[in-house]
Amino acid sequence: MENILTMESITTDDVMRIINRALEFKKGRKLNIGNKSIMNMFFENSTRTKTSFQMAESNLGMNILNFDADTSSIKKGETLYDTVKTVESIGVDIAVIRDSQDEYYQELKDLNIHILNAGDGKGQHPSQSFLDLMTIYEKFGKFEGLNVAIVGDLKHSRVAHSNSSVLKRLGANLYYGGPKSWYTEEFQKFGEYRDIDELVNTMDVIMLLRVQKERLNVNESSDFTPENYLEKYGLTMNRSKKMSPNAIIMHPAPVNRGIEIADEVVECNKSVIFPQMTNGVFARMAMIEEVLLEEAQ
Repeated sequence: MENILTMESITTDDVMRIINRALEFKKGRKLNIGNKSIMNMFFENSTRTKTSFQMAESNLGMNILNFDADTSSIKKGETLYDTVKTVESIGVDIAVIRDSQDEYYQELKDLNIHILNAGDGKGQHPSQSFLDLMTIYEKFGKFEGLNVAIVGDLKHSRVAHSNSSVLKRLGANLYYGGPKSWYTEEFQKFGEYRDIDELVNTMDVIMLLRVQKERLNVNESSDFTPENYLEKYGLTMNRSKKMSPNAIIMHPAPVNRGIEIADEVVECNKSVIFPQMTNGVFARMAMIEEVLLEEAQ
């Protein structure tokens, strides 16, 4: 693949190849691609994704060029296209980009630089999806027949959009929870809605989503309170105790403790929230290798 932009554009065979390559990296496989340059261009705030990409790039021995959105020419009115075209022109091989615009990558399709989508608006988040898939596969050794619930702020989540389609194609049984108004038509084609108290009894994976308060409209914001949300839709300790002994709790983070998940559940024995972050480094190493393989062939 020249670029990794959406999960829909990646075949299941390619998905499994990247997952297995990520697992090989975790087991100690080494690769040095120090003759390649990469730039992380984040126009939205990020802790996990940005630093995870940086660690992945460092592990691969790459030349990492610094980029600061706050001091870039974007602030002078330069378009994203011209900014990335400049990066391409100075010889950067890969641009890792996060932007608040949905499908920002459409205006970059004619550029001769590899693009890794680190999140576009409310659209897609492929690298998060790959680390989620890697974590599930590492635990269960399969996707076929697994019961997976995605619970929370579905409407505003690029994680929900990315994971829904690929998990369905891989054979998982999908279910959704959270406020019913956020279970929109796009999710109905992948799985049915169920109450959180029903989901905890039957799921292999509970994948929680952060309530993205910064993306809520006026009506959604006025109706929202942390206490009510946790009581109605969140994963409390009592609910987590009803889960199967082999079930896992996931969350892309950052975590709103006391909103979508109780504080004491974040690091309970069923939680793989922090192991997901560890896996993110290896998943992103595999993604970088994948786009550079295109050049070697």
